[in-house]
Amino acid sequence: MTLSTHQNKAVEIRFQSGAAYPEPFRDVQLDVVFVSPGQRILEVPAFWRGGDTWCVRYSSAEPGVHRFTTRCSDAGNAGLHDQTGVVEVTAYEGDNPLYRHGGIRVAEDRRHFCHTDGTPFFWLGDTWWMGLCGRLSWPDDFQALARNRKERGFNLIQLVAGLYPDMPLFDERGLSESGFSWEPDLGRINTAFFDEADQRIFHLVEQGLVPCILGAWGYYLPMIGLDNMQRHWRHLIARWGALPVVWVAAGEQTMPWYLEGPLQKDASRARLRTEWTEVIRQIRRHNAFDRLISTHPVTSARESVTDVGLLDFEMQQTGHGQPTLHHARRAQDGWNAEPRMPVISGESRYEALDIHPTVTARDAREAFWAHALGSGLAGHTYGANGIWQVNTGQRPFGPSPSGSCWGNLPWPQAMQLPGARHIGLARSFLATLPWHGFAPLPQPGRRERFLPRSTRLQRLLLKFGWRPTSPDPIAVGVADARSTVLAYTIENRAFTLDLRGVAEPLKGRWVDPTSFETLPADFVLRGTCLKATPPARNAAGDGDWLLLLQPVSEVS
Repeated sequence: MTLSTHQNKAVEIRFQSGAAYPEPFRDVQLDVVFVSPGQRILEVPAFWRGGDTWCVRYSSAEPGVHRFTTRCSDAGNAGLHDQTGVVEVTAYEGDNPLYRHGGIRVAEDRRHFCHTDGTPFFWLGDTWWMGLCGRLSWPDDFQALARNRKERGFNLIQLVAGLYPDMPLFDERGLSESGFSWEPDLGRINTAFFDEADQRIFHLVEQGLVPCILGAWGYYLPMIGLDNMQRHWRHLIARWGALPVVWVAAGEQTMPWYLEGPLQKDASRARLRTEWTEVIRQIRRHNAFDRLISTHPVTSARESVTDVGLLDFEMQQTGHGQPTLHHARRAQDGWNAEPRMPVISGESRYEALDIHPTVTARDAREAFWAHALGSGLAGHTYGANGIWQVNTGQRPFGPSPSGSCWGNLPWPQAMQLPGARHIGLARSFLATLPWHGFAPLPQPGRRERFLPRSTRLQRLLLKFGWRPTSPDPIAVGVADARSTVLAYTIENRAFTLDLRGVAEPLKGRWVDPTSFETLPADFVLRGTCLKATPPARNAAGDGDWLLLLQPVSEVS
């Protein structure tokens, strides 16, 4: 058996079973051992595709002939056991960054991301939690949304593999054209659902968009059982691991089912933390292609597991209604935590979310800069209400089990919201800077402002009109041998920066975070203390601005 593929592009190899099994999804396990030209050995899990067919998918950045041998748990099955063949990997000459440079990994500084070949990767994610459900039709709707997000500048899509949030098991809102992700008796996965999902996941990759795949929402684990969740995850890894994906174990991993009582929830949180850690341990065992692994938390991925060493990066949920200062503080917490790893806000302010008050483009923009710049510019995930739950004009998602309705804005309108354009332009702007070398620049002596640690208290105060502000920049970063400084302020008032240790002389520019037009920046520098006053209003009529400081020799 001989097959061929290009570098970093998955090839599928099929095997036909010589025996029938009552429950093939449970009864048989197939792995395939690949040996690369450089003698690297990978044991790759295969998946049951339905009927008597099993498949393995393989990819590699290494050109040449790769040999494989199958290993089946039923050694007497000649169709699955001890099958051999070769895959010839040839050079890729296109412009898809995921094939040209490979999937993404943690960079050498343990603060940022890069492609497999070391090319820097700024994580700019969009949130499509229910992007595999039938309300987003294939191919028209899905491809239209992917095209829009690519044009906006996004390069990663977060979505859930069928076991969606805000609904119980087998809720009709989770249906695809082929049904649910699992059969109703929980005896096996629905292979037709995943065949349909394949089209969408492969399409994202072909567009250069990284699929960031959440296996399930956290509360499903006790609903389907630990054994089934581990089978679910083995299947996901076998099906999509050869693609340049990111693995995220669960959404809101330690959040119990919405309607549990307070005492029951306490016990559920402890169980979810322990059992999901075991699932993540299994994900790492089967992760033959070394895809990034984390989990989506209620608050912090670190707090969601019993072994932080299982995580490659820190994903945070920084809140939909929390003030900008809160997002900045969470970024600081992530940056200072050990062990060192990149920090991402994987769920932030969803633009147009129908809470009190409704989340605006400015809210989403402020959360982006406060957290991303404050945690070293590894990246950020945006979300738009209407897209994450896939509202349509005819079929809005409706209320969650708790009774809350987040709003009925249809996704075609949501994808035109201005905040996505602002954040997409931010990525283009950062590409002109040494963004992958940025670190937060602490401001010595900065006075602490009143911001309660309790997010519940923050939300309560916000409902009464409280809006914490800051005359100083919310976040400041420095890069390029401490010669490039970027500061973000949410108020058009004079502020000071402590620039001790920063190379000079410097030249400054004001950068509009909505249009990325620039204006000359006048400032007073006395010793290491810089004082500057932002322009009155940006193009959107708001008061937030970026101040970029660079060496005079580098500014035209």
